[in-house]
Amino acid sequence: MDGAPGPSGTPVLELDGLSVALPKTGDRTHAIDGVSFSVGRGEIVCVVGESGSGKSVTAQAVMGLLPKGQLTLSGGSIRLEGKEVTTCTPAELRALRGARMSMIFQEPMTALNPVERVGAQIGEVLEIHTSLSAEERRNKVLDVMASVHLPDVASMIDAFPHQLSGGQRQRVMIAAALVLDPVLLIADEPTTALDVTTQAQILKLIAEMQARRGTGVLFITHDFGVVAEIAQRVVVMQHGKVVEIGTRDEIISRPKAAYTQMLIKSVPSLEPPSRTPKTSAVALAIEGLSKTYVSGGFLAGKKRVVKAAQNVSIEVRRGETVGIVGESGSGKTTVARCVARLIDPTDGEIKIGGVDVARLRESALRPHRKHVQIVFQDPYRSLNPRRTVGASIIEGPVNFGESTADATRRARDLMTLVGLQPDALERFPHQFSGGQRQRIAIARALAMEPRLLIADEAVSALDVSVQAQVLALLDDVRERFDLAVLFITHDLRVAAQICDRIAVMQNGVVVEHGPTAELFSNAQHAYTHALFAAAPGRGVKFGAGIEATT
Repeated sequence: MDGAPGPSGTPVLELDGLSVALPKTGDRTHAIDGVSFSVGRGEIVCVVGESGSGKSVTAQAVMGLLPKGQLTLSGGSIRLEGKEVTTCTPAELRALRGARMSMIFQEPMTALNPVERVGAQIGEVLEIHTSLSAEERRNKVLDVMASVHLPDVASMIDAFPHQLSGGQRQRVMIAAALVLDPVLLIADEPTTALDVTTQAQILKLIAEMQARRGTGVLFITHDFGVVAEIAQRVVVMQHGKVVEIGTRDEIISRPKAAYTQMLIKSVPSLEPPSRTPKTSAVALAIEGLSKTYVSGGFLAGKKRVVKAAQNVSIEVRRGETVGIVGESGSGKTTVARCVARLIDPTDGEIKIGGVDVARLRESALRPHRKHVQIVFQDPYRSLNPRRTVGASIIEGPVNFGESTADATRRARDLMTLVGLQPDALERFPHQFSGGQRQRIAIARALAMEPRLLIADEAVSALDVSVQAQVLALLDDVRERFDLAVLFITHDLRVAAQICDRIAVMQNGVVVEHGPTAELFSNAQHAYTHALFAAAPGRGVKFGAGIEATT
């Protein structure tokens, strides 16, 4: 295993035998164990691996942000430009953070102070680490905001985080990280929650900043499309250990370690498989669906009208998966929530099993709710942490009149179906991994014997290997129960593999729809072309040389 620096010369970061101990109650002794690699000046090194592999702990150790009492540095060396970081005092560490090394987090809305203007939050770094005057700090903030391509920086400097889009908030985080020209930038899953076009912009921006400033970048991700797009070298981690280091092309095309090969083989292809068109009965018929939000007016100021969905028409047949793709704010989730009647549509029809549920009042709607079930993006938030998973699964059927004994028997069968042990019904959500919790969420939805299953970004937060397993499970239960599936996603690779047909939404309107293979090979609308062009790793053949090395 080669932990030497890449072609960029003297490393700005060197890790040598780095180990971090877990508490005695942990499932293993170390969160990371003997980790060694480096990041060169002007080099982008991606660290990949499944959840629990130690990627983020490595980043926290470098930044000196290990949670006290939970994770303890137990061995090894961290050198930043040759300076040993592990022996730094808290004051010395604070001086290094921001000035010589900075970090971009996954979710900027939780990292930014919601009640402080974004310009002040960027300027805080300058206030702590420099002696610049208030006017000089403001000018420096305006310059760095412009360098990350934020629009109308003179106005945006005084905006609050909630007034910015997700991509703009991430740019603010990058501006704050780069304002003092650090030699090392650590990016921890900075594009996971972003749609494909915004993700492409952020990746381009990070690569641009790295090239312009000569910054070394440690980029943590589980998305191999991102790796293909920006990495120069790749570090693969599993169970806290480094299993393989290589150039981007070596890891993507010719991985040596069995674990890396498994990860690469799990990456969904952008080439849709051949699917036979479904001719079964229509389970869901959306006709002319619109949803308009009106806020403000009279005492609250100027009236604001947002057309979240406009004249949307989509059909889903029994045993068919229809995907809705588009950027954040395109109206995908609005349509899904209207179909499930979690929100009331403004206009149009929603026919489920031939019954229009769009205008039904709650008393009349209740019998129909069991026919539509949703699997959300984050199963931990949708499962009650104080109830056993068994109680969560049987709650719906019992509420609709099934006996507890019958519902429990069915829950045990469903746990087996989704690949979990029936005895695990007595455990709580926190005792399962993210992929297992998503399987439990699917079991809970199936317990209602629905006609329609809505998957709202159900695999976007999962590791690539777990994602592949959950997608296979969704495809299996669709076929087994002849389910109609409405699949909401911004991941075109996932859509290509699981959807029979796809509707593309932009600004609340379906701009294009058709069979998946046809849409991917012959898209007509400019917006669809833009989505495909922005997909990270497009044109890359993952694992092309695996057969030759095994």
